[in-house]
Amino acid sequence: MFKHKTVTFYLYILIHILGITALFIIPFHWKYVALFGINYFFGMFFITAGYHRYFSHRSYKLDRIPQFIMAWMTMASAQKGILWWAANHRDHHIHSDEPEDLHSPVMRGFWYSHMGWIFDPATAGYNPKKIQDFGKYPELRFLDKYHWIPTTFFAILIFAIGGVGAFVWGYLLTLMCLYQASYCVNSLAHVYGTRRFETSDHSRNNVFLAIITQGEGWHNNHHHCKSSVRQGYKWWEIDMTFYLLTMLSWVGIVKDMRPFRAENTKGVEVEAKVQPLAASAAPKEVFASEMVG
Repeated sequence: MFKHKTVTFYLYILIHILGITALFIIPFHWKYVALFGINYFFGMFFITAGYHRYFSHRSYKLDRIPQFIMAWMTMASAQKGILWWAANHRDHHIHSDEPEDLHSPVMRGFWYSHMGWIFDPATAGYNPKKIQDFGKYPELRFLDKYHWIPTTFFAILIFAIGGVGAFVWGYLLTLMCLYQASYCVNSLAHVYGTRRFETSDHSRNNVFLAIITQGEGWHNNHHHCKSSVRQGYKWWEIDMTFYLLTMLSWVGIVKDMRPFRAENTKGVEVEAKVQPLAASAAPKEVFASEMVG
């Protein structure tokens, strides 16, 4: 999987080694735990609200300045450029759980779908035609090309304000946990969980993943209605990203939030039944009675 290693791979490993090692060196303080919690919460919000629901799926609208701020804050989580992320994610939906899918656990196994695909030189680029709607903005192209700038700025800011302890807990450990939690949507949410809607892929709803990713774990809902700003369809399906975007809409920052459509309407396609998986990855349960929510 890592035969041809990239610079990104070595930086990723270094972040994990430094973060884990520093835990045994830096004196413990609850203020560091609080800083970790705050940065994880908002870091995950910008990953799902930025990389995913805005730049990949255009599930709501932002004016140009808020759009730039969203891009900057999103890339503070160090998951490469917004145009790279969104273009490849759009490909994932076109080819979901097919051989062309970049990170399908059904096709490529757990480790490659979890993180191996990110460091594969074959996925280092993207097709600009897939993201022309945002690629037309020069400031977004600049940030995408120099995607290390926002996260480096954030790291320096935390270190300057809080010192080494804040840097370890508020940056290194936060990045580690954001990486692993968000990667689990690719590697686990197509294998473990339940299915409300019949889609052509193996997407599943997973309550644990929904909690740690602020709503991304309602993955079968999302694959049924890709354009929706809301991924928790039922009232009890907690979707913190949707709640925060709703609050931002109250003050006019977020606009034109696209609704969830359970039925087969324009832009939403109820696809064929999923083919059965191997026994080791078979779905636990399919809610056929809830096809239209």
